[in-house]
Amino acid sequence: MPYRLTIPARINILGNPSDAVEGDFATISAAVSIHAHAEIHKNDEIVLEQRNRTEEGFETVARQTFRPEEIPLPYDGELDLCKGAINRLYRYSPEFQEKVKARGIQIATWTEVPRQSGLGGSSLFVLLTLAGLRLHYQLDPLEHNDYILGELTQRVEAKELNITCGYADRYVPLFGGLAYIDYRGKLHQKTLHDEPYSTYERLDPWIDGLPLVAISSGVKRDSGDVHGRMRPLYIEEHDAWLANGGDTPPMVAWMQTAWESAWRGKIALLRQDWETFGQLMNTNHHAVDEMMTYSGFTNGAGEVNNLLIRTALDNGAFGAKLTGAGGGGSVFAITEPGEEEALMDIWRQTAEQAGLTRATVYHPQISKQGLRIEKLN
Repeated sequence: MPYRLTIPARINILGNPSDAVEGDFATISAAVSIHAHAEIHKNDEIVLEQRNRTEEGFETVARQTFRPEEIPLPYDGELDLCKGAINRLYRYSPEFQEKVKARGIQIATWTEVPRQSGLGGSSLFVLLTLAGLRLHYQLDPLEHNDYILGELTQRVEAKELNITCGYADRYVPLFGGLAYIDYRGKLHQKTLHDEPYSTYERLDPWIDGLPLVAISSGVKRDSGDVHGRMRPLYIEEHDAWLANGGDTPPMVAWMQTAWESAWRGKIALLRQDWETFGQLMNTNHHAVDEMMTYSGFTNGAGEVNNLLIRTALDNGAFGAKLTGAGGGGSVFAITEPGEEEALMDIWRQTAEQAGLTRATVYHPQISKQGLRIEKLN
C-alpha cells in the first residue's frame, strides 16, 4: 500500500550549538509548521526520486534506480542523503538486509524548507527515507524505534557523508513539539548503543504559544562547514583541559554559557517570562558570535544575521538570535505578545533595504506532531 510521510522542520531556540559542538549539554528546540514530504510505493527495484512542487503539480529534478544487490549505493552528489539512509540502515539492520532482497521500493521526496536556511532541512530527507523503509518493510518497531532513527540519521550525515553535525535536527522532526533536549554523554559521538540516546522532554503542554518572529535571510551557508571548524577546536581545547587542568578554555567557556542559557531558559519559558527568555537568547547569541570569530569566521555569526538581530533589538524585541549554524540561514526574535506583525514589517523593510531579495519573514507555529503517516488510495 502506498503511503505519504510528512515531517516538520526545526528551530533551535536556546543552547545551540551544543548539540553539534559540545554534544554534552542541552538545547531548547521546536518543530515548526514547515514540512518535507515523501511518498512510498512498491517497486521491483530501488527507485529514488527528488521532486519540486510547482503550480502545475510536481517536476522531477533527480531520479536514480538501483537493484537491491547494489547496496551500498554509490555517492555521486545526487540523492546522497537518501542513499546514505539506505546504506546505514543496511549496515545496522539484519532484518532490512533480508527483506530488501525480496522486493524494492520507490521513494519520492520534496520539501517546503528553503535550502540552507538553518531549519535542519537536509536531515529531513534522511529521516523520511528511514521512516519510509521502516514502514514499507514492516521492520521490528523495537529495533527500529524513533530514537534509533534519530541516531541513525546523525550517523548517516556524520559517518556516511562526512558532515559535522549534532543531534537536534535528527530528533525534533520525529518527536515534534517544543522540547528541552539533553545530550549528556554524547560529546565524542560514539558508535550507536555505546552512548546514551538524547533525552527529549516535551515542554509545549505548559506553553500556550511563543511570540516568535523568524526571517530566513536567503543567504546560503552549509552548517557542516561551520561546525567543521568549531567542533574540532572545541574537542581539542576540552580534552586538553580535562587532561591538564588550568583555566577554562575559551571554547569550553562559551559552550557552558550556551548551556546555561538553555536550562535557565526552560525556567523562564515555563513561567512565560518572555523578557528574561529574550535576554537569555541575547546571551546565547553573543557567545556564538564570539565563538565563531574565535574559530576564524571574519564576521562572527554573519554580517546579515547580526544586522537582522540588531534591527529586532532596536525595535523592541526582547531577544534575537540565529537558529542554525550561523553565517547565513535564519534568525528569529521574541517579542511582547501581540507585537509580532510590527516586527515582521520592520524586518521586511530591512531585508529590502539590504538587498536580501530571497528573504522570507514568517511567524513560526509549533508543530505538536512530528512524523505523520497517511495511506494513499
